[in-house]
Amino acid sequence: MKKGLFTYENGIVMLMALTFGCLFFDRLALNFLMPYVAKDLNLNNTQIGLLAGALSLAWAFSSFFSTAWAEVNNKKKIVFIVAVFVFSICSFGSGLATSFITLLLARLVMGFAEGPVIPLAQNFVERESSPNRLGLNAGILQAFGSALFGSILAPVLLVQIAENMGWRNAFFVAGAPGLLLGLLAWKFVKASTAESTKASSASSEEKSSLNISELLKYNNIKYGIGAACCVFGWWFATLPFISNYFVNTQGMSADDMGKTMGLLGVSGLVSSIIVPGLSDKIGRKKVLMIFISLGILYPFAVYFLSATALHLPAMFLAYFTMGTIPLVAAVIPSESVPVHLKAKAIGLITAVGEIVGGVFIPGIAGYLSDTIDPSAFLWVASFLATLALFFVNKLHNISRN
Repeated sequence: MKKGLFTYENGIVMLMALTFGCLFFDRLALNFLMPYVAKDLNLNNTQIGLLAGALSLAWAFSSFFSTAWAEVNNKKKIVFIVAVFVFSICSFGSGLATSFITLLLARLVMGFAEGPVIPLAQNFVERESSPNRLGLNAGILQAFGSALFGSILAPVLLVQIAENMGWRNAFFVAGAPGLLLGLLAWKFVKASTAESTKASSASSEEKSSLNISELLKYNNIKYGIGAACCVFGWWFATLPFISNYFVNTQGMSADDMGKTMGLLGVSGLVSSIIVPGLSDKIGRKKVLMIFISLGILYPFAVYFLSATALHLPAMFLAYFTMGTIPLVAAVIPSESVPVHLKAKAIGLITAVGEIVGGVFIPGIAGYLSDTIDPSAFLWVASFLATLALFFVNKLHNISRN
């Protein structure tokens, strides 16, 4: 067990968490700025869903193929650093958009750049994690990433900038910190952290293989893909629409919406540490079953408890399903395959989860919300959380070490 606060393990976890945070700050910025952007560019719910889906599609393609290329060619560090610089620069493109098409193109480019960052960051953290800390470390990465920066700071800060300086300037601010973190990664990440194993780079035949068929021989990869699709879908079914729904359907002010989204971000932060950390103690499968079940109740809390004293507390608790994302996306795949397949396993599950959960689901949820009822996206999320339990039940118990 590595001891002490100022260890390389803790340093790499924090650097990856901050980088992940900047990435999600950029990625989620559009969701929190959507009331301003939709009004200015005349977007409907279907177009909002397509914007989320386009970024997820590009992200999915890049997360697997870019990660696999980096793995077999022993270029993980350089791919990671270049990706961080590019997605940071691409954030400015969203602020320059003048129509649905130009905004769509900007999000596509950003998605391609962001794709390999999370699988590689999780792989770096897995390589340096002490025994019995993988779940906690993956959760810290998630917590400081999508939760603290993407879900807590982003809605509060970006809404204030949009209110006072305009939504375009909010996008410009969102892209700046990643440039610094790219430089820090270049200086701090050791070659031993990022180098591919001999098994993944030993031959030209291996370099030409993506190992998809080999990965699918593992039970936890097959069913883990299904679980990831549902959990990602649960999140992305609500994320692009929820801020607009709070303002335009439930009548919240922009300030109250930002604070509400920030509170959900706090839930995501707390759950992303507690849930994976708890899985280190009592097992991955049991924890997934408990906290995915809470996700079934999240849409009910949003819809039926609106304008009541229980609205915010119920949403806060039900949103703890967020804490299962690092488990299905990184911990389960990395613990289920040999060393030379770990980065590809994370990349594959992330890619398929993004395509199904992040591309198709927002489009379907947006269409149903336009044609049936503005709340339809909530019931899509509840259904997906229910379906996720089926796939989790099929997972084999795995070592927590």
